[in-house]
Formats: sequence, C-alpha cells, structure tokens
Amino acid sequence: MSIVYLALGSNLGDRFQYVQKAIEELKACGLKILKLSTVIETDPYEAPEQGCFLNAVLKAQTDLSPEELFLHTQTIEHRLGRKKKIFRGPRVIDIDILLYDDIKLVTPQLLIPHPRFLERSFVMKPLEEIDPALCASLKP
Repeated sequence: MSIVYLALGSNLGDRFQYVQKAIEELKACGLKILKLSTVIETDPYEAPEQGCFLNAVLKAQTDLSPEELFLHTQTIEHRLGRKKKIFRGPRVIDIDILLYDDIKLVTPQLLIPHPRFLERSFVMKPLEEIDPALCASLKP
C-alpha cells in the first residue's frame, strides 16, 4: 500500500458538504483515510475574483497507481458537478494529489509532487496539522 496526501477545496454551493462528499467518494474508491485535517476557510489564491474556499488535506493508504488515483479524483470532481470554465475559477470541488510515496512523476496530465504546493498556505497549514514531521522534512 502506498501513502498519498490529497488536498481538497470547494468555493461554490454547500462547500463543506462537497468536501465531505469527496472524502466519502475517495473511501469508496478504496482509499483508507489515515488522517484528515481541520477544514479551513481561505481566500482564493492567484485566481479571478470569487468566493472563499474551504480547504482540507488528508493522508491515506491506497493500492491504486498514481494514474488510477488521478482518474478517480477526476471522476469524483465530475460526478460532484465540477465544470472547468475558467482557469483557477470557482469550483464545487477540487482534489489534488500532493504527494504519492516518494514518487516523482511527470506526464501531460499529472505532476507529482504537485507543483508549488509548498508555496500555498492553504495546503501547508492543513498538511502541517496532520504531519508536522513531513512538513519539516520538506523545508529547505
């Protein structure tokens, strides 16, 4: 089983409900949630004007490959109603793979580790809550 860290965010509709639904869908895909951060409210980051986000990070075990996990996250986003109309625009749910074991993966659809996640407080604050040792190891 591999260890993965996922970031979840929502800024449309019942934001908390969308984050919760996404977590339930991830469990249904076979992810075993080991830790879940507090859900925090944050301002949009480098994005067009829009409402505040609810963000969370989770740590899970999976036997899915990175590509399979990515397909599941995209399917969940679509099933919950995400429509990609504007780059970094409002969304009902966003699920990003931050880390997958120690893998470094570059494909046209998927970059692991997620680019620039270390610069984003809406990711790092919840990540530090659930795994401070990991965060300490990521600092230069």
